[in-house]
Amino acid sequence: MKTQESVDAVTLSVVRGALAGIAEEMSAALIRSSYSPNIKERRDCSCALFDAQKRMIAQSESMPVHLGAMPFSVQAALEEFPALEPGDTVILNDPFHGGAHLPDIAFVTPIYSENELIGYAANRAHHADVGGSTPGSVAGTSTEIYQEGLRIFPVRLWRAGRLQQDLLDLILANVRTPRERLGDLRAQMAANGTGVRRLAELIEAHGLARFAQITDEILNYSERQLREGLRRLQPGVYCYQDYLDDDGRGTERIPIQVAVTLDQELGEVTVDFSGSAPQVEGPINAVYAVTASAAYYTIRCFTDPQIPPNDGAYRPIKLIIPEGTIVNARPPAAVVGGNLETSQRIVDVLIGALAPLAPEKALAACQGTMNNLTLGGIDPRSGEPYTIYETMGGGFGGRLGLDGIDGVHSHMSNTLNTPVEALETAYPLRVERYELRPSTGGRGRFRGGLGLRRDIRVVEHKATLSLLSDRRIGQPYGLFGGDLGARGENVLIRGDIEKPLPGKCVLQLHPGDMISVRTPGGGGYGDPKEREEALIQRDLEEGKSSDKQVSPER
Repeated sequence: MKTQESVDAVTLSVVRGALAGIAEEMSAALIRSSYSPNIKERRDCSCALFDAQKRMIAQSESMPVHLGAMPFSVQAALEEFPALEPGDTVILNDPFHGGAHLPDIAFVTPIYSENELIGYAANRAHHADVGGSTPGSVAGTSTEIYQEGLRIFPVRLWRAGRLQQDLLDLILANVRTPRERLGDLRAQMAANGTGVRRLAELIEAHGLARFAQITDEILNYSERQLREGLRRLQPGVYCYQDYLDDDGRGTERIPIQVAVTLDQELGEVTVDFSGSAPQVEGPINAVYAVTASAAYYTIRCFTDPQIPPNDGAYRPIKLIIPEGTIVNARPPAAVVGGNLETSQRIVDVLIGALAPLAPEKALAACQGTMNNLTLGGIDPRSGEPYTIYETMGGGFGGRLGLDGIDGVHSHMSNTLNTPVEALETAYPLRVERYELRPSTGGRGRFRGGLGLRRDIRVVEHKATLSLLSDRRIGQPYGLFGGDLGARGENVLIRGDIEKPLPGKCVLQLHPGDMISVRTPGGGGYGDPKEREEALIQRDLEEGKSSDKQVSPER
């Protein structure tokens, strides 16, 4: 009996790189062919490939909050349609059936070669409006999912290559910006089409049986690498908790706890969120897929970020995420902010728990919020509705050997900003101030990064504003003696009057009103006195006077 040829290291590396390249090419196709600035400029989208056994085999290096959750979208699509045919594509966004929150719409397309199923292409993109109670579909005060937009259970938008126009018409009739939505949906289909073609070409080059053997080994390699990374961490049980400011409804005035217990030994880790708060009335509840995504991301960062992100890398991770909690809410909970804000706090508590195991890989808390802003109204230039969705960077946490980075997105948000020129061209808005906030990073041996300030004025029209942000009461923590990062602020500027706004709110803006979003700084790492001593020592070595006061900003 002929034994199967083993997979050599060169072939393994070449195919692994090819799969990653396909996922990145899918992402490029989606970004370049999209209509909305949110996808084209901010790149709020992600792509992945799956094999015929529904296992994720590659993903683009895009949005961490999307990518760990993508397998749940594919699973939900295939539970509803176990036998997808060539030319079919499933669309979904239901957070309780494979989605994350309603603005994130996922596409799942089967890939066939010579009438044999060989895998699936999938992508997810954040749409700047999917209906609901407020323009932009990110209401800071929603109380149930029905207020958050159109809820799409897994359904085939394409059948045997034919667009289901009646379903598309139904979707577009329930959004404020149908032309933009149509363009972005077509871009998502184009991205999956790229994945379909490229994976078929790759398999044709190697043969299906050989390709299956190679992908098995790629997944096994990721599993071995993650287990080895876990073995390098000190075994034990580690706990941490942090808090969200509130639920945006005024019903939860005390901080809302997110807690984790990590039990790590022998190359496996159990991540238990049993100490987390019950689900709340407001929109900051997370669903299971979002919490899992945050856990996968953080553990990969602490073991080896170079581990290929795929199904194999997640095998050593056991999750305990109780239903009915802030990290695994039951329907019909409002969940739009769980994907955006609670995901960030989940990462914060995981890093807090893991920091004693690997101080050299830990970092103080980053800003801990995406600073979500949505605006919408009637564009006076065209007479047509518009919606804008924007997240804003802030301070990155200090870490061993390096200060935190200023004004960047971090962790579960890996997007860019909308450039001022693109924003002002696309919308009846004007950016009047965009700058770093001095002295907002926490002091430390390595200080935290600075938050930023962005002021946006409404020009010649009325608009509806929704803010969904956090760390306006609590502050990003420091590590190993480092100081807290500065909290963020939201301010309405109307004429000469500045009015502080809560972290989560919805309000009407008048022509000329300006909203100022001021984001948190990152926490500091290590004792600030060590920084001063190091700077004094450096000055002495350079022959400078050391009897002057050293600025903590240095």
